[in-house]
Amino acid sequence: MKITVQKFGGTSVAGLERMKRVLEIVSRECARGNKVVIVLSAMAGETNRLLDLASQWSSDPDPAELDALATTGEQVSVALFAMLCKDAGLKARSVLGHQVQIRTTCDYTNARILDIDANTLRAMLNDHDVLAVAGFQGCDEHGRLTTLGRGGSDTSGVALAAALNAETCEIYTDVEGVFTTDPNICDKARKLDRISYDEMLEMASMGAKVLQIRSVEFAKKYNVPVRVRSTFSDNPGTLVSQEDKSMEYVLVSGIAYDKDQARVTIYDVLDQPGVASSIFGPIAEKGILVDMIIQNTSRDGHTDMTFTVSRKDLQKTLALLEAVRQDIGAKEIQSDTGVCKVSVIGVGMRNHSGVASRAFAAMARENINLLMLSTSEIKITMLIEDKYAELAVRTLHEEFELDKQPGERKVGEV
Repeated sequence: MKITVQKFGGTSVAGLERMKRVLEIVSRECARGNKVVIVLSAMAGETNRLLDLASQWSSDPDPAELDALATTGEQVSVALFAMLCKDAGLKARSVLGHQVQIRTTCDYTNARILDIDANTLRAMLNDHDVLAVAGFQGCDEHGRLTTLGRGGSDTSGVALAAALNAETCEIYTDVEGVFTTDPNICDKARKLDRISYDEMLEMASMGAKVLQIRSVEFAKKYNVPVRVRSTFSDNPGTLVSQEDKSMEYVLVSGIAYDKDQARVTIYDVLDQPGVASSIFGPIAEKGILVDMIIQNTSRDGHTDMTFTVSRKDLQKTLALLEAVRQDIGAKEIQSDTGVCKVSVIGVGMRNHSGVASRAFAAMARENINLLMLSTSEIKITMLIEDKYAELAVRTLHEEFELDKQPGERKVGEV
């Protein structure tokens, strides 16, 4: 049995005409003799509408009931699409998360997949050409519906492809694929033919909305090649896969940015063992992600510490710091939301030097001050004032000539 998994986002199923386009794509795959598992999101805007309803009914909605409500959006999509398929002569049925038995943790609104009953799915595929599976959802050990977080349908698609050992996993969206940077702010952005899992992970972690980061983690863990492509064209899109030797010769693959950042600085904390734990322990317990961290050189037994968090977590973070302020000896706590992160990403950095110096020089030419820095094997991240975000992205994109194919670029300092 040859199985193809295809996931379609909310814009792809936003109405009858768009669903008919999805039907054309699925029908072509069936004509090749493949069984198709199609994972659908809720219609564009529907999940937000449902969450708005919840906020009207309750100032603090119960997470489990919130999931029960939010999953209805995908249920509508798969039922309607199954109707289209049947009218077109395809053997199809809709399938919800609890029917597939996508078993998850009990972390309502942000559950993680534990297991998928692939045998049940294969048995269904024996009798059907198409299974329209509700994305974004599963069920916990108590049989309650759960959701996988915003963008979770990507994770549903990749996880199903891994469980079924599918031939391909295609993620259909409203863009042509993965670009060297955001084409909305850089008109020279170029679509990539291929990108490695690690590069895509870094792009997703920086706010690139093409793929949910957990779907990329799944793909890498189970070695599922994922093709990102547009529902509305026949462009082959971008293949996300294991890196190979040819990728290592590409110095930089993309420029990413993230405006959802806030900087927190704690002044004159005690410079002694246990202080960092007192600061970041309570933050971690509340599920707040801390990214860049800088600690200054000690002065008379005290030091300053700066780190970044998501803007939505800033007030909660400041409240937690106030609670331990006396224990850590802090004299002052300041915060700033007028910052953003800009990153240069590429697996080629593992084997080439000079990327950082070129990036810093390019920023200096535009008089953009670097507030904080962090690096990994394949990423250099700079915290800057958010008013310079678009200029920084365009500057770095031009510096590394990402509008050109890799073989056309100058080598530079490597």
